[in-house]
Amino acid sequence: MTATLIAPASRPAHRDPQVLRWLGAYTASTLGDSVYYLSLSWAAVSSGTPAQAGLVMAVSAVPRALLMLVGGVIADRLGPRRVVIASDAVRCLVALGLAATLFLASPGLGALAAVAFVFGVVDALFLPAVGALPPRITDRDQLARVQGMRGIAQRLGPVLGAPLGGLAVAVGGSATAFGIAGILFALSLPLLSALRLRPLPGPDRTTAGGTALRDLGDGLRYLRRHRVLGPLMIVVLLGDLGFAGPLNVGLAILADQRGWGAAGIGWILAGFGTGAGAASLLLTVKGRIPRAGTVLGWTVVLGAVAIGALAHAPRLPVAVGLALCVGLLAGLSGVLCGALVQTACDPAYLGRVSAVSGLGSLGIAPLSFPLAGAAIGLWGPGPVFVVSAAVCALSGVYALAVPALRRAELPH
Repeated sequence: MTATLIAPASRPAHRDPQVLRWLGAYTASTLGDSVYYLSLSWAAVSSGTPAQAGLVMAVSAVPRALLMLVGGVIADRLGPRRVVIASDAVRCLVALGLAATLFLASPGLGALAAVAFVFGVVDALFLPAVGALPPRITDRDQLARVQGMRGIAQRLGPVLGAPLGGLAVAVGGSATAFGIAGILFALSLPLLSALRLRPLPGPDRTTAGGTALRDLGDGLRYLRRHRVLGPLMIVVLLGDLGFAGPLNVGLAILADQRGWGAAGIGWILAGFGTGAGAASLLLTVKGRIPRAGTVLGWTVVLGAVAIGALAHAPRLPVAVGLALCVGLLAGLSGVLCGALVQTACDPAYLGRVSAVSGLGSLGIAPLSFPLAGAAIGLWGPGPVFVVSAAVCALSGVYALAVPALRRAELPH
């Protein structure tokens, strides 16, 4: 990738035009994703049975899980900006193409599954590249603040994108909603194209000379030998495994058993989202949290306690309050994990390291959904939430037990 040399930025990230372009592009892409997923689920439900719609929605998870590590190699080989631009361009064309098709005909579940598969492949390329971009557009001491800004944009996706998609479906059907998703993806392209990338620090270490398999092996060896990043990946994986089941499967069952209904789920998720958004805002404003490794470990442990207590909440307001605590603590630990990855990793390996980090939440953790549902059916939500909380707590204890990770700091 051709990179333009620029002087080191002295301004904070929230005033840096480079960062603001990246944030605008990422926000547009996140909103487009939310509108797309709502549109796809509605189109799938309208074209088949609920079980068939579930299969269509699950199709994208397979290539995303299988190709995520390959996506990390490609991001490091070709450069993250090029990969992100290509990914959003493909998503734009596919969404607009499906919108045009739906205006003219009823393509059926097969075409929807094909679109879901393409989006899964693109996600496997897009997500590692997005993680590798920030060190190429701002200074190292601003990366934690950028991670907080990214967290806020992630929260805006479902908060704004889902209602926008629902309104589009109500007014013009799935075709209109897919069209809006395509336009949102298109909005990111000029912003991304205007980014000026910093060169990688040190000598040229591009991976173009080796095979993709060798590049992947180099990245995994780098990760395994790193005193902070290696243990941090274990923390991320254990945290995702403990967190994913209760929050994605258990809440619906818990709300049904308590008689809180769909509105209750909405309030609980709103509490979680508010807490997570507040954590991202905190890092955005402060830019740095002292003793980041220690804070990370303790927030994971305390968040695990709140997860375990959630299943025993007697009333909805108590559950919402606990969800707010889970969101705040899990959100803070999540942005700290992301910030430590950004600041501790050599930028030449960041695409591959971001791929490994994302593989846990997007590839491995979803495998626990059927197991969590079956376990709740057998023993009820209480024991399953407690076991899941214990896995999360183990993640935090491990973070505190590894000296290099416990002492990890974000740059000044």
